[in-house]
Amino acid sequence: MSTVKEQLIENLTKEDRISQRKITIVGVGAVGMACSICILMRDLTDELVLVDVAEDKLKGEMMDLQHGSLFFRTPKITSGKDYSISANSKLIIVTAGVRQQEGESRLSLVQRNVNIMKAIIPVLVRHSPDCKMLIVSNPVDLLTYVVWKLSGLPITRVIGSGCNLDSARFRYLIGEKLGVHPTSCHGWIIGEHGDSSVPLWSGVNVAGVPLKSLNPKLGTDSDKDQWKRIHQQVVESGYEIIRLKGYTSWGIGLSVTDLAGSILKNLRRVHPVSTMVKGFYGINEEIFLSIPCILGQNGISDIVKVTLNSEEEALLKKSANTLWNIQKDLVF
Repeated sequence: MSTVKEQLIENLTKEDRISQRKITIVGVGAVGMACSICILMRDLTDELVLVDVAEDKLKGEMMDLQHGSLFFRTPKITSGKDYSISANSKLIIVTAGVRQQEGESRLSLVQRNVNIMKAIIPVLVRHSPDCKMLIVSNPVDLLTYVVWKLSGLPITRVIGSGCNLDSARFRYLIGEKLGVHPTSCHGWIIGEHGDSSVPLWSGVNVAGVPLKSLNPKLGTDSDKDQWKRIHQQVVESGYEIIRLKGYTSWGIGLSVTDLAGSILKNLRRVHPVSTMVKGFYGINEEIFLSIPCILGQNGISDIVKVTLNSEEEALLKKSANTLWNIQKDLVF
């Protein structure tokens, strides 16, 4: 007796089960799941894999997404505790780690999360030696350096989410002040994803009009319009969201999806992401900080050499020193 499937469907050719745009997300906490749903809604992958050590939550999150399959176009969603399920991933997004607590700086998280990276990165690379790795776990700049060292991958294929979200917050707040949509407000934040980040006021513009040409004191203490407060809000916003809701998720999920789209679709868009900055702007140590990078199918293909004024360059060096003072003492 033939089955219903056999009566309904006549098979003509063997199905190709090898995914072409496989994405693995490591960690199914608030950030990992925000990344997952944003990636699914953007149709960036033909197979989404979730990996975590918490088996019940992992299975529940997978099922919850699978049951929404009617509403997006990703044919395969799987999960597992064993990292072999991630094999042949094009992109691995690492969100695993202990959560930042209220009032805790990203840098104070570092050694606890370094130990987690030691346990997961080598095995992930063993199963996907040709992958690009996008690091989201905090403190992201230090952990991107650690992952680069642990993975053995080329620098171009280990990318920290860095200041992509900081710059998005910056542009949103500039837009709020001007009454203009953030896509039309152009500005960059570079350096550490954190307290020592550097706003590039010299490059802030709308329709090619530099705001500093209208207000030379823009971003300084003597600016009567208090534009400097916008950068303070960027720095404080993550902490404020954690205070209010316990964690951040949607902003970083959308930011990571933005980066994933540039990589998987080979868009060659410029993003402020964390990469090796040794040799740039007078920095001599192997430090990862955010600077404008071109992202495509090979990861970071190019770095845009932005001209900084003396104050911006001094702040970037200070940001590098802040990280180096912690990085040099890491044990891994």
